[in-house]
Amino acid sequence: MIPVIISGGAGSRLWPVSRQSDPKPFLKLSDGKSLLQSTFIRSLNLGQAVSSIITVTNEKLHFRMQDEYQQVNPTQVNCDFILEPFGRNTAPAVLAAALFAEQNYAEDEILLVLPADHLISDMAAFSAAVTDAVAMAKLGYLVTFGINPEYPETGYGYIEAAKEQPIANGYAVKRFVEKPNLELATEYVKSGDYQWNSGMFCGQVKTFLSEFNLHSPSVVKQVTRCLSNSNLAQLNTGKVVHLNPKSFIQAENISVDYALFEKTTKAAVIPCSIGWSDIGSWLSIAQSLPQDAEGNAIIGENILHNTSDCLIYSTNRMVATVDVHNLVIVDTPDALLVANKDQTQDVKHIFERLKKTQHPLSDLHQTVHRPWGTYTILEEGPFYRIKRIEVKVGHALSNQSHEKRSEHWVVVDGEATVVHSDQVIKLTANQSTYIPAGDKHRLMNAGEQNLVIIEVQCGNYLGEDDIVRYDDLYGRN
Repeated sequence: MIPVIISGGAGSRLWPVSRQSDPKPFLKLSDGKSLLQSTFIRSLNLGQAVSSIITVTNEKLHFRMQDEYQQVNPTQVNCDFILEPFGRNTAPAVLAAALFAEQNYAEDEILLVLPADHLISDMAAFSAAVTDAVAMAKLGYLVTFGINPEYPETGYGYIEAAKEQPIANGYAVKRFVEKPNLELATEYVKSGDYQWNSGMFCGQVKTFLSEFNLHSPSVVKQVTRCLSNSNLAQLNTGKVVHLNPKSFIQAENISVDYALFEKTTKAAVIPCSIGWSDIGSWLSIAQSLPQDAEGNAIIGENILHNTSDCLIYSTNRMVATVDVHNLVIVDTPDALLVANKDQTQDVKHIFERLKKTQHPLSDLHQTVHRPWGTYTILEEGPFYRIKRIEVKVGHALSNQSHEKRSEHWVVVDGEATVVHSDQVIKLTANQSTYIPAGDKHRLMNAGEQNLVIIEVQCGNYLGEDDIVRYDDLYGRN
């Protein structure tokens, strides 16, 4: 089996933790693991032999995802990446994974397609459902996982099972239904014939490709052409495909439901109760977490007085509350959200307003991840900026220069190798160097522990785009 982890979208309803360049899959819950890491671990614990894990995601997230996987991949399972220059919805993503699997593995392989940002609490039930799905996939079906509805939800699509057509431990699909109004959703739940559409599905590579060719041949043509024009690299962790942007933009922006599942006659559904949540809002996070005696769901240090039915999320400082009820309080180093717990879907409006004005809080956190490590903005003013920079062992920043700013570097932990013009300098803790504007330079960590420096930038422009790169280990321009 090949799990295919699909990661796209900004998770606008989970701002300020989820942002465009640091989206929902990286959100950590009470166990300290991100939703992405939980999905990865889940893929390896299903009792199925895993040939590889294919991840389809934005190219800007590649190195961050590699880091996340390495933390929870002790057996070093092979990890392949298909990197999109921009999103084109789920049909091109799933099709690219199927074509890649056909070319690099086998047409009989089973693909288990999983969104990167869902939560499943009952692993035993999910493992049993996957076993059933694999058996049905071997019979030539494309199998969806239908969640037995707990209440009339208007935010999910529904699947109507054809109870008169049983298939193993599931049923043929009668139809897929768009998100209904409350009256219809209530009827669906009462009937017992409908399940929530989880967006997870399973099938053989050859079945995906034959049904895509039958029902969406234009999408197949577009994505096949794109793959043939894209770069394939072999890394020690797996293969990496960088999808060609000029070809990929020609791929139709369409969901896999519209392009395939609503048209195929080979769709089947397994009704299941697996403790599933798509973590689509802060309310769904509150419902997924343990609660105290007053109904509060809490992540982080806190002191609560006369507080009930609240979600309090803070990973960096204490939150104290007095006489508040039914609130969502989400605290990050650079933004605070306070919302009525019953209106958490409307957080997307805040995100959209920030995005419309190109406010940096829609895109980045105070701590920004790069292929070589992280930087955190500690303080800034009109003509200066102070950063904490951490470089991973064996990694290096690009060989670069800046036209409009100078930089002072002070090593606080580890050993830095600095290439400045034609000189190579070694610096240890409490030592520093100065890089004038216009000088070519590079920072490397050849030591045995992570390197931490404090960088002070001075100049009349401090934007991250004031970088001229001469060469880069990670292929950035």
